[in-house]
Amino acid sequence: KETQSPSLGKDRADTVIIGGGCVGVSLAYHLAKAGLKDVVLLEKSELTAGSTWHAAGLTTYFHPGINLKKIHSYSIKLYEKLEEETGQAVGFHQPGSIRIASTPTRVDEFKYQMTRAGWHPTEQYLITPEKVQELFPLLNMDMVLAGLYNPGDGHIDPYSLTMALAAGARKCGAQLNYPVQVTNLNSRSDGTWEVETPLGIIRAKRIVNTAGFWAREIGKMIGLQHPLIPVHHQYVVTSTIPEVKALKTELPVIRDLEGSYYLRQERDGLLFGPYESEEKMKLQDSWVTNGVPPGFGKELFESDLDRIMEHIEAAMEMVPVLKNADIINTIAGPITYSPDILPMVGPHQGVRNYWVAIGFGYGIIHAGGIGKYLSDWILEGEPPFDLIELDPNRYGKWTTTEYTAAKARESYGFNNIVGYPKEERFAGRPTERTSGLYDLLKSKCSMGFHAGWEQPHWFYKPEDETGYRPSFRRTNWFDPVGREYKQVMEKVGVIDLSPFGKFKVKGTDSVKLLDHLFANVVPKVGSTNISHMLTPRGKVYAELTVSQLYPGEFMLVTGSGSELHDLRWIEEEVTRGDYKVEIENMTDEMGVLGVAGPYARQILQKLTSEDLSDGSFKFLQSRHLKLSDIAVTAIRISYTGELGWELYHRKEDSVALYSAIMEAGQKEGIDNFGTYALNALRLEKGFRAWGAEMNCDTNPLEAGLEYFVKINKPADFTGKQALKQIKEKGLKRRLVYLTLETDNVDPEGNESVWHNGKVIGNTTSGSFSYSAQQSLAFAYVPTELSKVGQKLEVELLGKNYPATIIEEPLVLTEPTRMRLQRKGESPKI
Repeated sequence: KETQSPSLGKDRADTVIIGGGCVGVSLAYHLAKAGLKDVVLLEKSELTAGSTWHAAGLTTYFHPGINLKKIHSYSIKLYEKLEEETGQAVGFHQPGSIRIASTPTRVDEFKYQMTRAGWHPTEQYLITPEKVQELFPLLNMDMVLAGLYNPGDGHIDPYSLTMALAAGARKCGAQLNYPVQVTNLNSRSDGTWEVETPLGIIRAKRIVNTAGFWAREIGKMIGLQHPLIPVHHQYVVTSTIPEVKALKTELPVIRDLEGSYYLRQERDGLLFGPYESEEKMKLQDSWVTNGVPPGFGKELFESDLDRIMEHIEAAMEMVPVLKNADIINTIAGPITYSPDILPMVGPHQGVRNYWVAIGFGYGIIHAGGIGKYLSDWILEGEPPFDLIELDPNRYGKWTTTEYTAAKARESYGFNNIVGYPKEERFAGRPTERTSGLYDLLKSKCSMGFHAGWEQPHWFYKPEDETGYRPSFRRTNWFDPVGREYKQVMEKVGVIDLSPFGKFKVKGTDSVKLLDHLFANVVPKVGSTNISHMLTPRGKVYAELTVSQLYPGEFMLVTGSGSELHDLRWIEEEVTRGDYKVEIENMTDEMGVLGVAGPYARQILQKLTSEDLSDGSFKFLQSRHLKLSDIAVTAIRISYTGELGWELYHRKEDSVALYSAIMEAGQKEGIDNFGTYALNALRLEKGFRAWGAEMNCDTNPLEAGLEYFVKINKPADFTGKQALKQIKEKGLKRRLVYLTLETDNVDPEGNESVWHNGKVIGNTTSGSFSYSAQQSLAFAYVPTELSKVGQKLEVELLGKNYPATIIEEPLVLTEPTRMRLQRKGESPKI
């Protein structure tokens, strides 16, 4: 055990990292290795105190999230070479791991995961029961239908790993100081920080909170309530088991998903860790209300075998040699959970130069990759790839302590639940973030959860099978969504779009700011356009709808999940360029209704004296008007691609506005529609979605967004130079539009695309087309395979289905159809 005498060493640093668990030490290692001078890590007791030292140390390539696989993969590759690089043993074992399927639904889930593995470099196989038995001969094979096998998986000693990273960090010039407690944080007007400790103050350009279950305390110092809660996680270790001792090779780690536990070899015995149900599992909620007890570092909780008894019995059933084994050790320690079990990683909105890497339910496997990812982002000003699912700004003021506790219980209890497409989880809902229409609509539809909001996915009719019925195939919403699709195409539909992120930007520099932020031109007063914020490397950071309502006053609208993600980027640009503007986040105060379909104009016209005719209120125009005496900002735009308006109004007017529109549309047969139908409509029109067809992994040219990117506009917008280079070099891949010949299954996105027996790309999103009566998807493929008519295959649930690249869109948008009609051509619907 190493000891260190406390000292600060210096009074200035580029980056101060707060917390010396494996994640903080990994970040110090990566920043220093990349050449950043003045990296200081402060740890209040000793390295690995907290959750690191008692972790079971599992490492796996598997993750259902596409880009988190990259984090896992980097970690494992780093751990493989760390001993050689630092001279410190890390105790890394790689016997592989097998996830066990013991139900037919689980086999479907494995096939679903395999369709997402094809375009990743990590090895993963769906294996037969015979192969499972060969790899793990001690299993009760009566229960095994299949296995998902990752040969490179295993486990590592967390203490040794952290010490090796620490040695590497010091070698590259980082300072790791402990025991040094951070007692206060002061942000200065120039964006730098004063980090107060009992040994003095360090001035830092930025601070990174990697404080584990103390992360809340650090956040509170600057007025942030990080939604984190410590969970009691238990695992048990057995004495020597003769059958294990007799084996020639180490057993792979197994994860019995129905039994909800992991099990691995520990010397000549077994180590076994369960995840109890949400009713039985235990939270350390007193730490949330009263803070972590002073001095808690390398302590553990009281173990409670009764709580995990049913899992022990399931494990004995699956691995019969456990029945005669003695338990020699039970570990019960705190692990920090965020509401959705994913960590929070990156810069935090609303506080300059404050970064976080907190909330790690699986810190060991994430540590290496997150250290590298954050280090790249800090040094280069943009993330190396997209990890929106880890954005700390996915949470906001709506994330209360009660919500966090309810969600952490659910996430822990659901640790090994089947991961369906379009998954919904219901604990902690609704939050305070409900639209004005929630009470009116909640019993009429299946609600989805979007950044704290409830939003209708699809609506019930008396003959429907209601409720949430998850499936890997078409399920109870399939026909109702077709009905809503038809409603919008043939009559008129109303949708609650209140979860949109909505910002007002005004001030003397507003035009200059937006011209620099966006790749599109700034819209004129009374006009609206679709604009993209790009990163310096020319990736698509965000897509927003921009309207200039009055001279120099703009409304910016983004997707619900991107609200604070986009706001942070805009605020940072304002500070960097010292623009004279005011930004107001109107998301919670403002409701939005979408009205779309052939009769949209006819119905809205009944409610206003303003002229809504095509000549007077053109496509992509915006104006203030009154509908039934309610003030709205109306934009003639619709993500359905049909004739439609988005109506922005005060949230308290939502019910009155909705009721007036529904009343006015009785004769035309008006009805509701939800986001599932919206998705089918936008796909048929060839509309891209941020987070699917475009994100920080894609540039706008390969995503087919040239129309919105004005590369020759005078302003030097962020990413302009990079785009010119991308254009010059030529594209390696392109987004294409596919129809698929499937049966009872439709593409979702992230499936493997095949050609001539090889995986050559991936889908980004998909849906059933109710117009063409077949599946439709967007996909990225190499440029040479991107021509219309090209035959490909898309893998769905373990089967390759024929696919053909078609010309987009499948259905022309209403404005295009009108334009062609005026020219005397007959447009395709």
